[in-house]
Amino acid sequence: MAVTIKQMSLLVSVFGVISFILGVVAENKKPASGTPIAGKGGWICKYPSDPTVALGYLSAVFLLASTVCGYLSVFYPYKGKSIPQKQLFSSTNFVVFFNISLFVAGLALTFLLWPTIQEQLHLTKNFHLSETDCPTAKTGLMGGGAFLSLDAALLWLVALMLADNVREDYFEEVEEKGAAEGTKLQA
Repeated sequence: MAVTIKQMSLLVSVFGVISFILGVVAENKKPASGTPIAGKGGWICKYPSDPTVALGYLSAVFLLASTVCGYLSVFYPYKGKSIPQKQLFSSTNFVVFFNISLFVAGLALTFLLWPTIQEQLHLTKNFHLSETDCPTAKTGLMGGGAFLSLDAALLWLVALMLADNVREDYFEEVEEKGAAEGTKLQA
């Protein structure tokens, strides 16, 4: 079964939306702080049970899946016809959206992983020598990463549409050249 542009765009969209939803839920479920409990020689922070770390990592995985599908969909040879990369990158609009898509996906991944890893470190290294507020990861970063992951998926869709336009123009030119050469051979 051949893969179509619609199927690839659906994959990019679904993975991007799932990443967005998981990131927003992770941001909303993150506890404000933990409870300091006096321990032997210091303070132990007890945090409520929450799915923030798991949801943050899942959001990052779905963002990566969306980005990989978006990247591959641009270069995939649909209907068995491939286009030279030089031809794709000769379109200024495509180059701009391709690079912006990569940048936004990387920024989204950073905004998702940074607070997720930080939250995981707070949960595992919960012993402090002095009484603290029992910190958690910075609020808002994961939600921002979720919105950026949705933006990245949408930008990959735009890059895919632009690549499809370049692909159609390229194959029209190839057919016109072939028809012109066929006419010359008959004469």
